Amino acid sequence: MNPPAHLARPLSLRANFSWTFAGNVVYAASQWAMLVVLAKLGTPEMVGQFSLGLAVTAPIMLFANLQLRAVQATDARREYRFGDYLGLRLITTLLALLAIAAVAALSGYAAATVAVILMIGLAKAFESISDIFYGLMQQRERMDRIARSMMIKGALSLALLGLGVWLTGSVLWGAAGLAAAWAALLLTYDLRSARLILPASPDEPALRPRRDAPTLRRLAWLALPLGITMMLISLNTNIPRYVMEGAWGERTLGLYAAMAYLIVAGTTVVSALGQSASPRLAQYYAAGNLPAFRRLLLRLVGIGAALGLAGVIVAAVAGKEILTLIYTPEYAENADVFVWIVVAAGIAFVASFLGYGMTAARYFKAQAPLFLFVVAVTTLASLWLIPSNGMYGAVAALMASNAVQLLGSLVIVLWAIYHHPGEKPT
Repeated sequence: MNPPAHLARPLSLRANFSWTFAGNVVYAASQWAMLVVLAKLGTPEMVGQFSLGLAVTAPIMLFANLQLRAVQATDARREYRFGDYLGLRLITTLLALLAIAAVAALSGYAAATVAVILMIGLAKAFESISDIFYGLMQQRERMDRIARSMMIKGALSLALLGLGVWLTGSVLWGAAGLAAAWAALLLTYDLRSARLILPASPDEPALRPRRDAPTLRRLAWLALPLGITMMLISLNTNIPRYVMEGAWGERTLGLYAAMAYLIVAGTTVVSALGQSASPRLAQYYAAGNLPAFRRLLLRLVGIGAALGLAGVIVAAVAGKEILTLIYTPEYAENADVFVWIVVAAGIAFVASFLGYGMTAARYFKAQAPLFLFVVAVTTLASLWLIPSNGMYGAVAALMASNAVQLLGSLVIVLWAIYHHPGEKPT
């Protein structure tokens, strides 16, 4: 059975961006609102506990995901079937859950914190399966289906997490609400969207994972550098949080994490543009249309720089008022730290767009060494600066690592352009 004609047609880049931006705005606002709920109903320690759960589970799950969504979305030649991506994702998600359980058991954290980590890991497992369906929709340039899913996901996550915290006063039950929301979305809307877009055929029944071991090994080997890269990117963000929790406790971590999450507005725009443009960038590069590839990537980089500058101005002028209004005066006492957080974010915006360019050109292997070096810079700077300087040290470490990431990404993108086997740029 073929999908309806209106679902078989890809949307324009402008329409895909509009949908992706809307979906990311609603979802990011909901994610941020969850921290606000924790800050208002609970304490900075509760925010810190929740943030630590995310920080522990994210690197493991991102490594296991192997960034298959990006590999699938940029698979312009359709070298692998959807069933290959789904089959590999199911295997790696199960392995990730086992790894999270092992890390939580051996971490030495309090029992309540371990329980939160495990529940957030379960929630991320459901999210991981939804992500592979997002990859299918992104490959077919139907970002509208992803956007609707994210809108539902954001609202449902906020409602169930807030309800759990309000009824019990416990972060654990809030995390359980999060897991229930993401499971419900996967089993209803995301599965239905995939059935509408991917028709069944005699040689590949729709939505059935394939178990061809040689094919899955090849796909895993292809995507492994991206899995390592995403783990390193996540570690790069979270290493300062690990060090801060150990040196300053969950309260300081909660204050820092809440302020850092306010840069989500810029991150939303970057993600929306990058995800929408990735299939088009991949098509340009695969076809050897390097001038078009370069023009689109330059536009994205310019937007990232403009977003960063605007954010710094807003934080410098009204940062204290924003933190007081959104959270409490306790958070506003660190408004000067907030300005520097936004500066670090602006550098990261530009580097992220260059990262989308690397992935679209399918320069996967080059990214792992780059981010290994970036993580090394973050680790050394964090261990050196955070114990004596607290949040200022964390921001300084991130600024240094983001600058290294930007320069390294630029070098790889320029190499990809000038060493393309086809047409040379004019």
